[in-house]
Amino acid sequence: MTPLVLNVSAYRFVPLDALEQRRQTLHEAAAAAGLKGTVLLAEEGINLVLAGEAGGVQAFLDALRSDPPFSGLQAKESWSDVLPFKRLKVKVKREIIRMNMPSIRPNLARAPSVAPATLARWLATGRDDAGRPVVTLDTRNDFEVDAGAFEGALDWRLHRFSDFPEALATHRDELQGKTVVSYCTGGIRCEKAALLMQAMGLDHAYQLEGGILKYFEETEGAPHWRGGCFVFDEREQLASDLAPTA
Repeated sequence: MTPLVLNVSAYRFVPLDALEQRRQTLHEAAAAAGLKGTVLLAEEGINLVLAGEAGGVQAFLDALRSDPPFSGLQAKESWSDVLPFKRLKVKVKREIIRMNMPSIRPNLARAPSVAPATLARWLATGRDDAGRPVVTLDTRNDFEVDAGAFEGALDWRLHRFSDFPEALATHRDELQGKTVVSYCTGGIRCEKAALLMQAMGLDHAYQLEGGILKYFEETEGAPHWRGGCFVFDEREQLASDLAPTA
């Protein structure tokens, strides 16, 4: 049977104002489209995970993209048989992903990124195009890593993303001279992580463009990945074909 529920996730670091007005507008649009999930707004941008009937999802995304800061916003898509969320929440937050590092401003300058196909090629040899050793760095919570990760990835057993700065300070010297590719589920955490690594003197720090989900989407069979990808909804884990594992 063809799955009936379209699941989308998207984020963008972009300077935003009029947050309460935007919150009300987006809540009304998502509710009218029959969507469930979460939209977070902050001065640094937007982060959303939503699900519903395909027409409603597309109508909401079209309306969202009509607001200039979100023009051309790309969303990752997957399908499921049932709604993975029970409620709709649209909230204003201090950060769309909490790091507690005000000096890291991805809404003003993006972190350098590596495309999924490029990372797969680097991992096949263990070196980047300049011959530097390549390491992958998981920026997710420890229980997410337990569900699946890149083979040989650095795992600092983070309890929450706000633990990352302290962990990086502890391990920074171990990363010198290496190409470090940080990754997370959809890209939002590893984008901040890569900027912080550069700010702390790691010149060859990158984010995995689009995160694990884009890697699954764009690489055949997700080479060098082991296990599933934890997601924060009732699907719990996705396989490399983006289908729920259960």
